[in-house]
Amino acid sequence: MKITEIRVYQVDLPLMEGRYTWSDGRFVEVFDSTVIELVTDTDLIGYGEICPLGPFYLPAYGAGARAGIGELAPFLIGKDPTAVGPINSMMDTALLGHPYVKSGIDMACWDLLGKVTGKPVCELLGGRHGESVELYRAISQRPADEMAENVAKYRDEGYRKFQLKVGGDPAADIARIRAASEVLKSGETLVADANTGWRVDAAARVVNAVRDLDVYIEQPCISYDHCLATRRRTQLPFILDECVDGVDMLLRAHADNAMDAINLKISKVGGLSKARLIRDLAVSLQLPMVVEDSWGGDIITSAIAHLAHSTPERFRFSSTDFNSYVTVENASGAPKRLDGTMMAGTEPGLGISPNFDNLGKPVATYA
Repeated sequence: MKITEIRVYQVDLPLMEGRYTWSDGRFVEVFDSTVIELVTDTDLIGYGEICPLGPFYLPAYGAGARAGIGELAPFLIGKDPTAVGPINSMMDTALLGHPYVKSGIDMACWDLLGKVTGKPVCELLGGRHGESVELYRAISQRPADEMAENVAKYRDEGYRKFQLKVGGDPAADIARIRAASEVLKSGETLVADANTGWRVDAAARVVNAVRDLDVYIEQPCISYDHCLATRRRTQLPFILDECVDGVDMLLRAHADNAMDAINLKISKVGGLSKARLIRDLAVSLQLPMVVEDSWGGDIITSAIAHLAHSTPERFRFSSTDFNSYVTVENASGAPKRLDGTMMAGTEPGLGISPNFDNLGKPVATYA
């Protein structure tokens, strides 16, 4: 099998809530998603997706993904997409860094590998663990009482894990965490995710003020050293996200006892291939994981489900169904939420079919 053509689509994904706000007042209303179509010399086609959380969350942005694919395309034409190891080595040689650019291509290669073998991707990534994957709901940053109301609202939709977007004014964030904690019920989980938004002194104020609550603290500061300093100031359970972007940082953070769990985002580390490597290492280190991506539609939600469902249940902290946050369907066949859970599909590959009515025509084609 050889790649004969690469088609690139751009699709806007408006947010159902109208606006998604997190640390430092950053927000997105419409997500810029890129869908990749790998055409082969057979009747099989593979699909992937890249969807950064705006241009100011990680070093990634929608137009950059499409430009990067253009850089990689000449090296991909004629290659066997099911040889995921060599494909990744080639991409890393041809384009230094920019892991998010490579993520959608790698995802499409796994989709094709599943179709060639007749297996869903989760079986190729390690096998299906359990019946379903438990989801969390991100609670967009708003006044404390509104965020508490949204916890109750999404509980009614089946969620039992809630990720509060904090990382703003420390006093306001303390109020947000306390208000949400007051409406929490037995068996539910609360995470205060600052998304790097606090200075180290602000993080110290917050963790000290909420030390009596049952809450996880996630990625308080932009600096790893400041996150580590905050970790050492608190007994609250701790999650690292943005600064754990590869095997080296995972091993360093584990050696420093810097966290109790990690947030593993597919595009942050360069695709399903590298996410699987980090996942397996985290399992061997006995570290639970939030398995997700930066953002996305139906194709990314399917990839998340396959990676999460192939992760041992004991180490699945939670996952997410991004296709329930947006108003546009970019593919059919993706997992749908059921009582706060989702399941990886059983069809070969990612199990999705693109919705070309919403994707439109390619914005770029390479052959």
